[in-house]
Amino acid sequence: MARYTGPKVRVSRRLATNIFENEKGRKALDRRPFPPGAHGRTRRRNAGSEYLAQLQEKQKAKYIYGLLERQFRKTYEEALRTQGNTGLNLLIMLETRLDNIVYRAGWASTRPQARQFVNHGLIHVNGRRVDIASARVRKGDVISLSPKAAAMIVVQHNIDVLDRTVVGWLETGDGGKQVTVRDMPQRDHIDVPVRESLIVELYSK
Repeated sequence: MARYTGPKVRVSRRLATNIFENEKGRKALDRRPFPPGAHGRTRRRNAGSEYLAQLQEKQKAKYIYGLLERQFRKTYEEALRTQGNTGLNLLIMLETRLDNIVYRAGWASTRPQARQFVNHGLIHVNGRRVDIASARVRKGDVISLSPKAAAMIVVQHNIDVLDRTVVGWLETGDGGKQVTVRDMPQRDHIDVPVRESLIVELYSK
């Protein structure tokens, strides 16, 4: 599946957010809290443009969850067809992707690493191996590490060192090597720095 492979720090600096949630991005924003490029110091973020603000919110969501434009647009269109608030539907669909669950469970340090774990077949859903990062979980699903993944040093290191608080709509089990989807996430469970209403406004034009 296609994914972004370009310079990550430039993306984080352009959007003023540590998009990929890594130490390199955090340090770069601390040292140079302005957009990249020769004129970055003098460039004003958003510059009063409503369209630019909307576009940047969409870009944040795309990069955070690891989607390219075509896949993101398809997810938005599905959210639009689903009953309820379109922006919230979009975030829920993104949050319930399998790679995001692996990240939320604390098994991976970043979402790109979580995606890699899924693609390598290290994750089971209801006891069955699933290697599609975009697969969505449902209420009652049990997501667990495969025996191979549970024995991996990097996974155990993440569980021990990250000590990530599991979001309220997930429930941990088996010593942290299994999570159960208790319910669908609500807006206050989703801590990504994205204003979903601006994404809806952008696509509604």
